[in-house]
Amino acid sequence: MYYSHRYASPLGPLLMASNGRHLVGLWMEGQKYFGATVDEPLTPDSQRQEFKNAAAWLDAYFAGENPPLADLPLAPKGTAFQQAVWRQLLKIPYGETTTYGAIAKEVAREMKKAGMSGQAVGGAVGHNPISIIIPCHRVVGSRGSLTGYAGGLKKKLRLLALEGVNTVKFFVPKQGTAL
Repeated sequence: MYYSHRYASPLGPLLMASNGRHLVGLWMEGQKYFGATVDEPLTPDSQRQEFKNAAAWLDAYFAGENPPLADLPLAPKGTAFQQAVWRQLLKIPYGETTTYGAIAKEVAREMKKAGMSGQAVGGAVGHNPISIIIPCHRVVGSRGSLTGYAGGLKKKLRLLALEGVNTVKFFVPKQGTAL
């Protein structure tokens, strides 16, 4: 059984999903792949502890703090490759960014492969089911392009600015999958 809870954020409504013990989803309204990893109906239940913990984390985050992940049991559903990419996302420090290529190198090393495509990493980043908490917004193109954010580029910029990232060095691509 899966449960849900709506959270009012400065970016608009967020939908949380739980498998009864772990947070399995956190999506922005209208986000690409919204709810894609939950294949059962969601039962609203705002009193679940995992939702209270996630809401407290989000409250602190949107207040400009860097809350720890210790109290958040996360269980994003995805392939082994996606899981490897999402583990790398969790290693990106608050207020910093990295590139798809840098993540590809780390995932290739972890999976004992000679190399890996930044585009494949981009696909996994885009399918991240726990937005904000698993910080896919901290990933940018190698030349500073703000490509690939399922929640939209304006929200990506707002999250980076909230974390104190100097966003002047980034640009919106004229074409691509993020538009």
